[in-house]
Amino acid sequence: MIRQLAHLCLMSHQLPAMTAFYRDGLGLPIKFSLRHDDGTAFGHYFEAGSMTFIEIFDRAGAVKQWGGDSEKLKSHVGTHFNHFCFEITGLEEFCASISARGVVIDRPVKTGMDHSKQAWIKDPDGNVIELMEYTPKSMQL
Repeated sequence: MIRQLAHLCLMSHQLPAMTAFYRDGLGLPIKFSLRHDDGTAFGHYFEAGSMTFIEIFDRAGAVKQWGGDSEKLKSHVGTHFNHFCFEITGLEEFCASISARGVVIDRPVKTGMDHSKQAWIKDPDGNVIELMEYTPKSMQL
């Protein structure tokens, strides 16, 4: 039985920019980091609520640690997702807060076809992120 989504793993060539976006821009704390023997971090687990995480690895660091081919990680078969979504409470206030920290709101808050409020942003790698707040009429409830 599936209990919940545990984590989403993103591979990037710009771990510092991704860290700044998820930690400083969105306010997700780093739960823990994975480090090479020399102590340098090559991956972080960002807390996204209820034991759910966004896992981000530096591509070259992952290859250094576990082997493989960095080029193959660029277009890994099966990585054709459209977007991922964070459930938010107080969406308008959250958008104002992250906007003040430099996060660009690509599509401002509106009500979607599912009757949930939504806004849209992108991380430094261009991954599309939906920010969603359930309403009493949300079809998911």
